Amino acid sequence: MPDARAKVLLLLDGLGWNAIEAHRSQLPTLAAMDGGPITTVVPSTTSTALTSLTTGRPPADHGIVGFRMPVERTVLNVLRWQRADGRRPPDPYEIQRHPAFFGREVPVVTKSEFRTTGFTEAHLRGTRFCGWSSTSTLVEWVRRLVVEERVPFTYAYYPGVDTVAHMFGLHDGFYEAELRAADRLVGDLLEVLPSWASLVVTADHGQVHVGPDGWLSLEPVASLVDACWGDGRFRYLRAVRGGAAELAAAARDEYGGRAWVVTAAELMDDRWLGPEPGRMLPRRLGDVVLAARDPVAFVDPDLPQEAQLIGAHGSVTPDEMLIPLLARSGAAR
Repeated sequence: MPDARAKVLLLLDGLGWNAIEAHRSQLPTLAAMDGGPITTVVPSTTSTALTSLTTGRPPADHGIVGFRMPVERTVLNVLRWQRADGRRPPDPYEIQRHPAFFGREVPVVTKSEFRTTGFTEAHLRGTRFCGWSSTSTLVEWVRRLVVEERVPFTYAYYPGVDTVAHMFGLHDGFYEAELRAADRLVGDLLEVLPSWASLVVTADHGQVHVGPDGWLSLEPVASLVDACWGDGRFRYLRAVRGGAAELAAAARDEYGGRAWVVTAAELMDDRWLGPEPGRMLPRRLGDVVLAARDPVAFVDPDLPQEAQLIGAHGSVTPDEMLIPLLARSGAAR
């Protein structure tokens, strides 16, 4: 890598290291690359991990702490940048102020539909947007940036593995087919890159197969909960006024056998989300967190459709936390 004149970073959303290990025989390109597993951030979810990747900061600092999080007395869907109350969403800069790639105008090759989203503005502010609608376009964008424009660093994003895992789970032929497709994408990129350019492959998180029966109701503690947000496998709970201790005790009794139940204070003291918490962090964590240990997830009563996901992520198990960091030079030209 130090000798490469150009570097391309490809993020394969949802591709955990354990998935690569389990399907290594079907992934010849990825299996041949140098490197191994690293850990992602907590919670192990797209909005949080991508923001850490582009800003170089832990979640405790950048403040994007999950798929959904509280803002202005409502809950913001971070990926869609929509408020639960239907009102105008906040300015992305007010939610996440750190610049992407330390203020450098890095070209970002990602899906065209993401061009004008609030989350793009929140974690890719100031970058050069290069949209793609098919993987062939992704590959051609990377080739042009490296070979023709001689750009020294390019970031590319592909969401297919995550999408298929959510829809079909990890035990279906669709998932294996998508893994093979992602491997071919990596091979196509290596083919168009010159030998003086290197490709690095990583991910934001892995996946856990929850299935339709793995979603657990919060009804046993509902009378103690004022609101909840986050991800199915990393559920933040805000207690009714004055009831934080009671909610923590009840949650441990009800879910302690299947999840790590921690208070927001313990989350910060033990630095789950990183050191040096920002000033907005405490109010974004609620009072209690349910971090799933078993292959289960917790239903948000305000977003019941989330329970349709068959694959899920967000917690701190190895399947979710271990991600690849693989590298290889391009094909000789």
